[in-house]
Amino acid sequence: MARPEKVQAVAEIKERIEESDAVFAAEYAGLSVKQQQSLRRGLRGSDAEFKVVKMTLAKRAADELELAEFDQFLVGPTGLTFAADAVSAAKVLDDFARENDGLVIKGGLLGGDVLSAERVGQLAKIEPREVLLAKFAGGLKAPMYKLAGMLAALPRYAAYAIGQLLDKRESEAPAPEPEAAAEATDDASDSAAEAPEADAAEAESSETSKAEAPAAETEADAEEAAAEEADESATADEPTEDQTTDTTDDDEPAAAAEEE
Repeated sequence: MARPEKVQAVAEIKERIEESDAVFAAEYAGLSVKQQQSLRRGLRGSDAEFKVVKMTLAKRAADELELAEFDQFLVGPTGLTFAADAVSAAKVLDDFARENDGLVIKGGLLGGDVLSAERVGQLAKIEPREVLLAKFAGGLKAPMYKLAGMLAALPRYAAYAIGQLLDKRESEAPAPEPEAAAEATDDASDSAAEAPEADAAEAESSETSKAEAPAAETEADAEEAAAEEADESATADEPTEDQTTDTTDDDEPAAAAEEE
């Protein structure tokens, strides 16, 4: 019968495997304590943890999770790296193994798939998640910029197309008949010829009116002067009241003498 401590340890390993994005197995026997501490610090910066567990308990946890192929890596002094970011943790392990021969990567587990040491190395060469996300966002922006450019160019292309259509319709329009064109030309010539004559007649009439106006004014002045002279003459010929009285007085003695 298994002891409660072992049962608890297996349960914890199972829980860590299920919650992790990836699990890597590496032999650490050739590492010093200082090197192990350095490895743990590096992995902690990538949101991962390097943990040494008993391989018998790790195998039992893998068997309960039906990961029998992962058992091949759980032999000897092996440490397990539980990673939240598979690419970042694989990169830290690969770089550390290149600089320290005491660390040997055996393989890994990614989403239920067992990885060999070579595939872990390939996983380490993938760009970090932040870079991939930035590139993905850039890829999404590119079509948007292209779409915006196309929308901005629509009015220009529409104007060009309309201009081409108008030019095409003008070129396809039937030419005017020769007789109609000739009549239109004659009418235009007659109108052009009549316009100067009308202008000349109007100018002559205006000059005549201007010339007759002073003559009429002169004639009116002359008639008015003659009328005034006639009135003055008439006034001079009429006898005054004194002259009439004197004439009457002179006539009375003459009449009396004749009667005697």
